[in-house]
Amino acid sequence: MIGIVDYNMGNLASVINAFEKVGADIAVESDPEKLQNYDKLILPGVGAFGDAMEHLKQNAMDEAVKAYAKTGKPLLGICLGMQLLFESSEEFGSHEGLGLIPGKVVAFDEGKFDHKLKVPHMGWNEMFKQPVGAEPSLCPLFEGLHNEFYLYFVHSFHVVCDDKYAIGKTYYGYEFASAVNKENIYGIQPHPEKSHENGLKIIENFVKL
Repeated sequence: MIGIVDYNMGNLASVINAFEKVGADIAVESDPEKLQNYDKLILPGVGAFGDAMEHLKQNAMDEAVKAYAKTGKPLLGICLGMQLLFESSEEFGSHEGLGLIPGKVVAFDEGKFDHKLKVPHMGWNEMFKQPVGAEPSLCPLFEGLHNEFYLYFVHSFHVVCDDKYAIGKTYYGYEFASAVNKENIYGIQPHPEKSHENGLKIIENFVKL
């Protein structure tokens, strides 16, 4: 059974539908004490980083997610949920994250854009697979996908982290980490649930982990 963390930050319907399409048993969970009962966990999110952390802290869901990460069972952060996995964010001030992966969340630096682009980064863009650490093998999250494939993005901030955690990168004015992995913890900046066949393949791969 896969659990979706419900902390009142975003519509969960599209995520539920996508997981059901690949045949996954999925449930929405708002009780932090029950997170440990799930085989895999999804941390979704839409909105501002600071608000999301406040919502997680209101019933100690932040500590429950961190405790779940220590079990070794797969955890996937999607969009804002991926950003929450990191140590901090500069979105509307300075905010502490879950600290499960070293790194921070910053705004797009429009001064580095080589031509006129708009923020937020919205629409279809390519993700480029990255080797996992020094190994030539690629992350199982992207099994069956080409080395370059399109997914759907909506965000104004992005992650800055060590390359060893980046399993996918995207170019928007400059290159940034758009998918990450540290041990059993995974994160993806675009929305797989809105990315048609490529997104469903990622979801299916996560279900199989």
